[in-house]
Amino acid sequence: MTTDDDKDAFRAAIGPVKPVRNDRAAAQPEKPPPIARFTRADEQSVLAESLNDPSIWVESGDEVRFCRVGINSPVLRKLRKGQYSVNEEIDLHGLNASDAKQAVFDFLKEAQFRRWHCIRIIHGKGKRSFQGLPVLRPKVIKWLQHTDLVIAFCTAASRDGGTGALYVLLNT
Repeated sequence: MTTDDDKDAFRAAIGPVKPVRNDRAAAQPEKPPPIARFTRADEQSVLAESLNDPSIWVESGDEVRFCRVGINSPVLRKLRKGQYSVNEEIDLHGLNASDAKQAVFDFLKEAQFRRWHCIRIIHGKGKRSFQGLPVLRPKVIKWLQHTDLVIAFCTAASRDGGTGALYVLLNT
């Protein structure tokens, strides 16, 4: 049996309490989905292999071509000829490298959301930059190479900007 002294000692040890309005246990948060470690490792190794693949090369006249492993040459040939309908374009003239990078990645997110398949990125030829050398062009090429959404890109046809622009084919 408990005495009043025991009850007082217990209440003093516990402190003030509030009555519970219901007797249900708190909801448990949902468990996160399992992580497929081996699948992710395989995908990362394939990505690393594709990024190390010498699929990018520069030809005379500074023409650039890039395609992921598994993309056949007729696709790249059609892209080079400008035979894909360009859904939208972005012009990076006047932007510094940091702003251009943000603009390119925002544009790629929008392209993915809108399910665009072909876009054009106008990076310029660098004629107004320091020493007249392109600044954004090599950076844009690098950014696109390391973006899974991009499956191929190449220098645009002269009517669409030539070496100052790229056609980009997306995996949407």
